Parts: sequence; structure tokens; C-alpha cells
Amino acid sequence: MPGVFRFTFGPWNIHEGQDPFGPAVRDRVEFSRKLGLYKGLGFDGVQFHDDDAVPEMNDLSPAQIVSQAKAVKAVLDGHGLAAEFVAPRLWEDPRTIDGGFTSNDPACRQYARERFRRCIDIADALGTDLIVLWLAREGTYIREAKDSAWAVDQIVETLNEMLTYHPRIRVAIEPKPNEPMDHTYIPTTGHAIALAQRTVAPERIGVNIESAHAILAGLDPSDEMGFALSFGKLWSVHLNDQNGPKFDQDKSFGSVDLRRAFNQVRILDRHGYGRKGESVGLDVKAMRTQKAGAATRHLSNSRTMFLRLLEISRALDEAAVQSLIAERDYEALDLLIMQALTGR
Repeated sequence: MPGVFRFTFGPWNIHEGQDPFGPAVRDRVEFSRKLGLYKGLGFDGVQFHDDDAVPEMNDLSPAQIVSQAKAVKAVLDGHGLAAEFVAPRLWEDPRTIDGGFTSNDPACRQYARERFRRCIDIADALGTDLIVLWLAREGTYIREAKDSAWAVDQIVETLNEMLTYHPRIRVAIEPKPNEPMDHTYIPTTGHAIALAQRTVAPERIGVNIESAHAILAGLDPSDEMGFALSFGKLWSVHLNDQNGPKFDQDKSFGSVDLRRAFNQVRILDRHGYGRKGESVGLDVKAMRTQKAGAATRHLSNSRTMFLRLLEISRALDEAAVQSLIAERDYEALDLLIMQALTGR
């Protein structure tokens, strides 16, 4: 069965152009105005960090957090939008500079777990059962600073606590090998799926695969997706592109390697991605020099490219493809794909 594709992005994908090396270059766009742009760009859902939905949540009581999240849900309903997931932002608070769940300070570990619980409350209020967990600072700058076996145990213990806290919540781990840490403890899809087996509810732990993160690990994103699909664990994707194993660039989908993008689209479509409600999430940034008036084109361009590559994949002569595979004529198959991508 072919895939069914709905598109989402996060409010952070419409941004001011600030990076670690310089200031903002565009005016800030208010959250409410961002929500008004989604439908016009062809998107049906919103990805959230917990404090995208409830700013300054550390200063609020649990009841106040839920109340504010419910107000955001009403705004989403008014725009015809749905929340795809909520992610706990566990990398910007001073208490998480040494990691959240794996901090060497037990008080900091307790803060991270409490923040995770509040994130789950927000997701529940927004009407989604999916949490995306990017383990941003769960790692080290030097390996001697933490015991990696102990650190993995701490992550499992945290996941067990959260799975018990809410009986229906699902957690999609978003692996990344590095940045902001030199080394992270759950760097790839295989690590995340293996970790799930140690929890009290493995069926409620899956993955969110980001193209750039796989590339940073020296892996092919479509292969990572295929691995997760074979386990029934691919619950979300963050599509973008990456110019080599550098910093996380979040380039528009397909803008660097069109064939690599094609294979991501193809694996998703061939395995019916989206038929269980999964979304195609984009995690892309506008070029830093882009003028404000056109600083959403990276989103519409990425969606357009996905749909164009989907059209190309579905138009392939599958009988010819299978015949070349059976004949082990991979050179001819290579040319067939390149001609399809170049419109020949």
C-alpha cells in the first residue's frame, strides 16, 4: 500500500536567522502569526517543544500549564491544525548543561524528569499521544566524565517512569551522534530501538529519524528509515538536507543530494508510511541571508520537492526496475534512476 502524506513543521522553522556566530537578521514572527501561515504553505500539523506551547512553563504550576496548553489547542482547532508531537526542551536550562537524565547532579536529574512529566501533560492537553525525545545533552565532552553504562541505565529508568506516568503516551527517540555534545549515548536508530527493549513498554517506544542526524553519523537516511520501518518503529521523520558531516545544517529537503532525498521518499512510500497517522515533518531553516518576505520558502520548497520526488518514484517502470534487479544489471538500474531524476 502506498504512503499517505501529511506535512508538519515546528514554529522554530520560521526563525530570525540567528546562529552561533552572529545575531538575528530578521524580525521575530509572533507564534500566533506563524500558526496562520501553516495552511497557506500546505501544512496540516504543528510540531511543538513544550515551551512553544507554554512559554515560561518553569514558573507555572502543573494546573496552569495544562490550562495554557488547552488554550493553544483551541487556537489550533480554529486554524484547522493538529499537534503532531510535543518535545521536552531539555538543553537550554542551566540545570541541564551536564545533561538532564544523565547529569552527575541528582537534583538536575530530578528537574529533567519533572520537566518531562509536564511535557506529557501538555501533549495530552494538545490532543497528541506522541512525545519526541531528542537526547541533546545526554552525553559527554570527555568520556571519563560519566560512566556510559550508568548513563544508559538512567535513560531507561526515566523512560520507565514516564511510560508509567501516562498509560497511552508514546515516545519517539530522535537519535543524533553529536552536537551539542561531542559524544551522545543514543546516537543512531539501532541504539534507540535496542533501548526500547529494556523499558516496561517497548511497544510505546519508537523513533523520529532526522535526515541530517543520520548523515552526521555517516549513515544513509533512507537505510535508517528502512531499519525502523522493519521494526514498526518509524513514528515520525524530520526531513532536511546536509552538506557533509559538519554541524547540523537543516537545509531544505533535497537541496544538497537529490538522489538521497529521492530514496527517503521512496522508502516511505513503498512501506505505507502515513497510513497509521504518521506525519512527514520538516526540520529546515531558511538561509541566513534570506529576506524576511520570503523566509518561509524553505518550507514550501521542501514540501514541493518531496511531492515531486514522490511523483517520480511512482512513475518509474517497476517491471523494468525488477527485471534489472533480477538480471543484476545495476549499471542499467543506476542510469534508469538518474534519467528519471533528470527528466530524461
